Amino acid sequence: MKYSRQIRYYYLRFTRLRGEPHELALGIALGVFSGMLPIVPFQMALAVALALLFKGSKITAALGTWVSNPANWYFLYSYSYRIGAYLLGVSEKSVIFRSVMESIRQGEEPLEIIAKIFGAGGAIMGSFFVGGLVMAVVCALPSYFIFLNIFQRLRNWRRRRKG
Repeated sequence: MKYSRQIRYYYLRFTRLRGEPHELALGIALGVFSGMLPIVPFQMALAVALALLFKGSKITAALGTWVSNPANWYFLYSYSYRIGAYLLGVSEKSVIFRSVMESIRQGEEPLEIIAKIFGAGGAIMGSFFVGGLVMAVVCALPSYFIFLNIFQRLRNWRRRRKG
């Protein structure tokens, strides 16, 4: 019972977001973009800064960063490293990469994981960031169009409901 009430609350909050569909969808896309980058403690700050710069919704930008969450960090970091390593020609079987992935698996603090990535050296760190950028662009572009459609439908639904 408690969960259904909470779900309803967040559903109502989502349907009551104010703004043009373009700015709301742009905010989500910028949040997804930032959420795909391996900068865990700074994703939301980057998303909001980008939303300010590109005139997107700051609220939906912050919401979009939750595409990256503790439940899927392992997969995001793993794929971002593998994609980046492939593109940069770096070995995928790095000891440091395994150490970072083990830290994520054990649930270490995000700042400790980021410190390991930054301490790994240029090629390993570059692999994480290049792969993250590729994943960010690949995921952010469709998210803009998907959420633009959702927010346009939501606006039309509100107009029909008002009469």
